[in-house]
Amino acid sequence: MKKIALSLLVIGSVLTSCSSDDDNGASEPQVVAPTTYQFERDGNSTVSFSGQTTRIAMGEEFVNALKDDSYTESQLDGMFAHVEGASDFANADLNASDKSIRSKVAASKDYYSANTTEANAIKSQFDTWISDQVTDVFPNWNNTASAGTAGQLQQAGGGSIRYINAKGFEINQLVAKGLIGSLMTDQILNNYLSPAVLDEASNITNNNNDVVEDGKSYTTMEHKWDEAFGYLYGAEADATMPSLDADSFLSEYMDRVDSDEDFTGIAQTVFDAFKLGRAAIVAKNYTVRDEQAEIIKENISKVLAVRGVYYLQRGKSILAEGDMASAFHQLSEGFGFVYSLQFTRVPGTTTPYFSKSEVDAFMAQVSAGNGLWDVTAETIDTISNAIADRFDFTVEQTVN
Repeated sequence: MKKIALSLLVIGSVLTSCSSDDDNGASEPQVVAPTTYQFERDGNSTVSFSGQTTRIAMGEEFVNALKDDSYTESQLDGMFAHVEGASDFANADLNASDKSIRSKVAASKDYYSANTTEANAIKSQFDTWISDQVTDVFPNWNNTASAGTAGQLQQAGGGSIRYINAKGFEINQLVAKGLIGSLMTDQILNNYLSPAVLDEASNITNNNNDVVEDGKSYTTMEHKWDEAFGYLYGAEADATMPSLDADSFLSEYMDRVDSDEDFTGIAQTVFDAFKLGRAAIVAKNYTVRDEQAEIIKENISKVLAVRGVYYLQRGKSILAEGDMASAFHQLSEGFGFVYSLQFTRVPGTTTPYFSKSEVDAFMAQVSAGNGLWDVTAETIDTISNAIADRFDFTVEQTVN
């Protein structure tokens, strides 16, 4: 998404047309999007997403720790479910924070506030992955992996060493890509961009009257939109004009998908929608706001699907070459994204592109027997095509 800076210089401001009320002739306010993501009130910035920046940083340390066999299960659990003041991280500011990763996994208002059974099952899946890494992978760190036995495999030609469980999965990849869905995507699409959150209680009235939160420069509605923004751009050096690839989560893979010529422009589309939607909140035009939220939902969902199919197809090709370490690495990334599809959002609906039961069926299919040691090209193609068929792209478009 390095293209954003250049695009912004070209497009300048975006002006939406007025929408009218046919019943009374009234029109909603015009909305002008700024060139960058900058919004102020009385000379002070109204943009704040520090909690999202904190959780992204916690996620980085946590995922890196999963690749270090000196960590105990208790230490990893502490990083995942941090308690304020606990010395879980190398970063003292993270230790002092009252934020945690686990508390926001599968925690959106739209999907999980009335479905705690699924939310708890998803959190438990991450607990299981952590336990599997410590009790199965770490003890076999220096042993050669084989079907049914955890250990290490080196990529062909003296490449990277991959540490896999008994079924061939890199647990750290399942966790990292699983967080892109269960934390970042779920919170953006199904929580902060939801009218149930944006319009909760007196949010509309307060926003209409510029009533700000106590001691803050922003209204609650403005802040909720910014928190969604923060889960994508929160690690940027300058989030007013993001360059992407600023963290190992959604930022990195938005950049990767945008770099594929078949999907070039998706990053700009999402950033423009965030800007225009935020400007619409300032202008009190909630029709435009919601239209931009739908654009974001569609395109972030597509990023997960495209990247998932890309890795599945890469893994399939490398399996045929016999480089099991490289193939299992690619497939682990791919199935991490497959797991995340349950957190996507079909525009104009309250449902994901794939339900939890559908995702669980995919994961069970590839985990049967010896897992990735047994997976076939036919199975990978079947899952890849099932994903692409739900979206507006082909499997072939993802492999560039």
